[in-house]
Amino acid sequence: MKNPAEDNLTRVALERIAQCPDPRLREVMTSLITHLHSFAREVSLRPEEWMKAIDFLIETGKLCDDRRNEFILLSDTLGLSAVVDRIANQDQPASATESSLLGPFYREGAPVLPLGANIARDIEGEVIEIRGTVKARDGKPVANALLDVWTASPAGLYDLQLPEEHGMNLRGRFRADADGRFHFKSVKPSSYPVPVDGPVGKMLGALGQHPYRPAHIHFIISADGYRRLTTALYIEGDKYLYSDAVFGARESLTVGYESNRERDWISFDFVLAELYR
Repeated sequence: MKNPAEDNLTRVALERIAQCPDPRLREVMTSLITHLHSFAREVSLRPEEWMKAIDFLIETGKLCDDRRNEFILLSDTLGLSAVVDRIANQDQPASATESSLLGPFYREGAPVLPLGANIARDIEGEVIEIRGTVKARDGKPVANALLDVWTASPAGLYDLQLPEEHGMNLRGRFRADADGRFHFKSVKPSSYPVPVDGPVGKMLGALGQHPYRPAHIHFIISADGYRRLTTALYIEGDKYLYSDAVFGARESLTVGYESNRERDWISFDFVLAELYR
């Protein structure tokens, strides 16, 4: 007896999920199955190649824990995270600050610090100040906005990549003042390679792609009545600005250092979009 799926596997596979009670799940899985089947046919995917891909995904999963997420890194380096970010923010008003990627090194529960504090503890490097204002699109300050900040060391390492004794480092949360102003200290970040000791690093090497990200500082900014903003500031002049391995750098988010006799600083005003009514 002939298996009915032999004539059109894709059609049969889609028929089997047609009664899915969740319409969004049904929509997503219908498209996913359709495109996956089309991809396999387009490249004449061989069984040994598919098994190699499965092994790759297994190895990727093995490197995921509370200190590292290799799947986020995979999504980032394939450009998928940037595409999803653009889709999620396509209705963001042009006058609001542009979003950027969360990345694989965000940690919840960073310490709440007073304005002016230094987020770099026992980290060698040139001290800088980061200052600015959180504003609404009409230019009014957003009082008490919460800024969740994290960055890499001058050696290109996040605290999650440092020995355990460093604990929470190079990250902190700050409350803007009544006029929306904020300021804190850190050390100058540098460009750095994403982790290359795992399957994603091997993939980048096989594709002839460099693993470097330009120097940057991450922010998540939230305030009552406004859309939560996940973004980053990228340092002007970095040689990887236009070839960011994870497609995250944005021209509108690129800033240069200003200087005086005491130290260098970065100044930037974040503009939040209102929540939809």
